[in-house]
Amino acid sequence: MTPRKARLVVDLIRGKAVGDALSVLDFTPKRAARVIAKTLRSAVANAENTQNVDVDRLYVKRVFVDEGPTQKRTLPRAQGRATRVHKRSSHVTVVVDEQS
Repeated sequence: MTPRKARLVVDLIRGKAVGDALSVLDFTPKRAARVIAKTLRSAVANAENTQNVDVDRLYVKRVFVDEGPTQKRTLPRAQGRATRVHKRSSHVTVVVDEQS
């Protein structure tokens, strides 16, 4: 997915508690919401297993989307011409922290 489309979804969960963020993502009709929810669940599981934190007190400290590599394809057009198609990808980063 393109970074611009993913940033629309990421802005909805920044600074929220993990439970609230997951419920927002479950009811967001964008395709990026599923991928970001999966990434958030992975970050929560990683924090739970490696740092022994209370999952109920976690919140989304930082979340951002960077541009990934772009695949360049061609699309046939009229009169023998071709048009470039840029298939953009993105890198999603989620940082969770425990509320003090």
